[in-house]
Amino acid sequence: MTSTGDNRSDGRPEENGGIVSISGDIASGSTGPGAAVPRGLRLRLLGPTLVIVGSLMAVVSSLGAPLIPTIADADGVSLSTAEWLLTITLMTGALATPLMGRLADGPRQRDVILAALGSVVAGCVVAALSNGFAMLIVGRGLQGVGLGLLPVAMAVARRNLTPEKSRQAIATLSITTAIGAGLGYPLTALIAETFDFRGAYWFGAITVGCAFLLAAFVLPGRAQVPSRRFDTVGATLISLAVVGLSVVLSEADGWGWTSARTLGLFAASLVVLALWIPYELRTTDPLIDLRQVRNRSVLTADTGGLLISVAMYLLLPVVVEFVQVPAAKGYGFGASLVVSGLVLVPYAVANFVASRFLGVYERRFGARSMIPLGSLIFALSTGFFALEHAHLWEAFVTTGIAGFGMGFTYAAMPGFIVRAVPHSETGSATGFYQVLRSIGLTLGSALSAAVLMAHTPAGSALPEVSGFRTALIIASGLGVATAVISFVLPGLAPRGRAGSSVKGGSETVPMMGTEAGEEEAELAGSGLMTVDDKASGTR
Repeated sequence: MTSTGDNRSDGRPEENGGIVSISGDIASGSTGPGAAVPRGLRLRLLGPTLVIVGSLMAVVSSLGAPLIPTIADADGVSLSTAEWLLTITLMTGALATPLMGRLADGPRQRDVILAALGSVVAGCVVAALSNGFAMLIVGRGLQGVGLGLLPVAMAVARRNLTPEKSRQAIATLSITTAIGAGLGYPLTALIAETFDFRGAYWFGAITVGCAFLLAAFVLPGRAQVPSRRFDTVGATLISLAVVGLSVVLSEADGWGWTSARTLGLFAASLVVLALWIPYELRTTDPLIDLRQVRNRSVLTADTGGLLISVAMYLLLPVVVEFVQVPAAKGYGFGASLVVSGLVLVPYAVANFVASRFLGVYERRFGARSMIPLGSLIFALSTGFFALEHAHLWEAFVTTGIAGFGMGFTYAAMPGFIVRAVPHSETGSATGFYQVLRSIGLTLGSALSAAVLMAHTPAGSALPEVSGFRTALIIASGLGVATAVISFVLPGLAPRGRAGSSVKGGSETVPMMGTEAGEEEAELAGSGLMTVDDKASGTR
């Protein structure tokens, strides 16, 4: 990659005497839509704009879940059919994420973000104007494209912000899914009770439309990086596999987990995956470079992200449903839709608070223990509510503790990936991580539904309390498993290179003066390895 003007060869910002130069139209002052905005202001607004976009996408994606019973009644469909309001969004997001992640590694990051935001606005308008369930599903599918924005936003942050601001922005972006779920549920419930379910989608259209305008003025233009060949075959194969797995996880309860349809579609999806993996390993410019997974840092984040996402959806929907169960059942609190949504507010707030402590914790204790610590805190919260659920306040405490643990875990994971892959692979690597998270959320949702169904007596609409307890215990076990795996996978800290050294956490790391060296030092202190280590043969 060649250097142009003040831009670094890797496309990241360069600091010279306190002046930060940015690739694209922020640096060049090109006549884009935001050219009238002062360059310094646009630079200061870039990080907050990316976080706003990510948060709004998470809120919009959650607009379907609390409305499922209402829409099922209004459109005359079954609850299982109405579940597609959530499934279609997750499925579309899982399809869009790797495609947008790869496109984010090229020069058109701004175009990708604006196109996705436009799709979400259109989806919200379609859903708000829908006169039937089919049209509503189309709208929700268009909204799901926005879930692919996270890897793009992370790639933009890494390319255009200083290292410290980039790390902070990426950590915040990684928890927007959890924050969005915590805020989206009560917000949707409040709007639906005040107006109707269409009001929630008009809210989404207006807020995302404002985000579109903000992004159009703030985001940098085309970067000075080469375009890359798009892996059409790889994209087709992974799309077929993701759709197949999503349908199996969503419909297996109705079809039967051992039915011919379920087993056949599951087997077909595995066959497609078996074809996709060797193809991606052979092609010169793959959609997702699976060789990166051999790096223990990337493998830690990918595996941990999948497991903890399953656990997340074994907690959040279960707690929301539990508090709505009438007290006459012998458990539950008969909470309204609004109150049950408010139960998730502590979860969202604690996620954000935990992400703010991440930098301080890393400087004091190193990065290696961040994911295990957060996973254990999450496991503690789910175990607590499995045993103690006699009072409504315990639900609020549970989600608050879970949010703090999840904030630590989710905020730390992308950093493990970003520091271990080349700049040109940021979107692809984080996109694959987001796909695994989406699959984890879908699996968690299907598993929680299956567990509750298994503990629902014949002829009853509500499960026994043992069903909720079992789901929470499984979530707690997955939290512990994530902690163990994420501590073991990185391995022991590598030996420092010859030269002077400083203390990094509890281990000695080499002292280096460059920005790349500083990132390597942080990872060496946590037992991780960067791309430069791989290239030089350091182990």
